[in-house]
Amino acid sequence: MKKQVVVIHGGDTFESYEEYLNFLCNYEIDIERYKSGKTDWKPWLRQKLGSDYEVILPVLPNRTNAQFSEWKIWFEKFLPFLNDGVILIGHSLGGAFLVKYLSENYFSKKIKAVFLVSAVYNKDSEGYPVLSFSLPKKLTLQTENTMIYHSIDDPVAPFASLKQYKKALPKAETRIFEDRGHFNQEEFLELVEDILNLDN
Repeated sequence: MKKQVVVIHGGDTFESYEEYLNFLCNYEIDIERYKSGKTDWKPWLRQKLGSDYEVILPVLPNRTNAQFSEWKIWFEKFLPFLNDGVILIGHSLGGAFLVKYLSENYFSKKIKAVFLVSAVYNKDSEGYPVLSFSLPKKLTLQTENTMIYHSIDDPVAPFASLKQYKKALPKAETRIFEDRGHFNQEEFLELVEDILNLDN
């Protein structure tokens, strides 16, 4: 049986529909990004982990104006397809989603590990709250293996988020980088190494 890896992408969330429309009106398109077809490390994981792994990349509803309740409904549709030993990865708001979901809901499958990449902890770098994704006071990820990745120069999830996660999840391991920004690079070798090392 293949080892399963589920990756939850990031997103934005807004206090009101008007605020969301304002964001859309003022957003500046980087046309080169749309012409190049370049993606970040999430689909690259499939190729790099190889045939022993099954990498699942759910597209959660309306990532541009994300709501926890909507993401929860959609995420739970994938649960019947997951096996014991699943590895969960959350990037940015996806990290906050996994932490909130696992802290508030029983996960019926055994989780091998949770990896949090540039996870936001209640506020983004501009001080805006993550609203419906706000975390409960007590966090539990229902696994013994937690790794948190954060870069000092992250422009979206402030570096203070890492300190807050370390305080709330004292047994979690951390990897600190200086120049990865919000981890939107095309490859992420350290993550692959850590996934492969789970069996060592």
